[in-house]
Amino acid sequence: MLQIPPENVWIALAVTLAAGLATAIGSLLVLFSRRPNPRLLAFGLAFAGGAMVYVSLSEILNKSIASFALAYGERTGFTYGTLAFLLGVIVIVLIDHFIPNPHDSLDKQDPAFRENSREYLKRVALLTSIAITAHNFPEGLATFFATLESPSVGMPLAFAIAIHNIPEGIAIAVPVYFATQNKAYAFTASLLSGLAEPVGAAIGYVLLSGSLSHATFGWVFGLIAGVMVFLALDELLPAAKRYAKGHETVYGLVAGMGTLAISLVLFKW
Repeated sequence: MLQIPPENVWIALAVTLAAGLATAIGSLLVLFSRRPNPRLLAFGLAFAGGAMVYVSLSEILNKSIASFALAYGERTGFTYGTLAFLLGVIVIVLIDHFIPNPHDSLDKQDPAFRENSREYLKRVALLTSIAITAHNFPEGLATFFATLESPSVGMPLAFAIAIHNIPEGIAIAVPVYFATQNKAYAFTASLLSGLAEPVGAAIGYVLLSGSLSHATFGWVFGLIAGVMVFLALDELLPAAKRYAKGHETVYGLVAGMGTLAISLVLFKW
């Protein structure tokens, strides 16, 4: 069993908490601005998507394969790493099927938010909060274990997830605010959803701390890589394209990949 220094655990948890709190930033954009800039959001979403895809395929998946190789040998390690990656995709597909992640409009004139029924808006707010919170648990695990094993991978991933969490905070705050007309409720709902990430990380660590091994890290990193790639392709890039009015999506995608590539090079010096 691998021994993890306690200070590393606290650092990883703090990084995960910081990424999760970005949902509160999203709620503040709703509550204290007339309307978030959709083109800037498109660039940010694509940036996060590019960063997540790059770090997942270039670093996290390779760490899964390397961890399995230390446990079972090089050839078997590659096989297990690939299977773990595909399993991660299947897991998040199932989560997305049973608890779809909504992609609400930022436009306060959206017909959904001009609906007269206050009960309808409350239902939208509740379902949105539940869906995004459920999706935040695996993101918390990804950030935590990536940082726990390698800060050079975990920190850039946390940054990408934090960017991704800002529009999620918006998606929660908009229906809650329109349903209750209470800024405090909207902010609190977004904040609690973001806190699901460090809670998920803590639960995952408690469950796995007694059996941390090279094989365990192999499975965790493989699953994380699969989950992150699916989230980027299924959520971030389509959402970025939706809000784009020009080439913001491709510019953000390339900028995200380039920034991650440079940051990983700098971390290794």
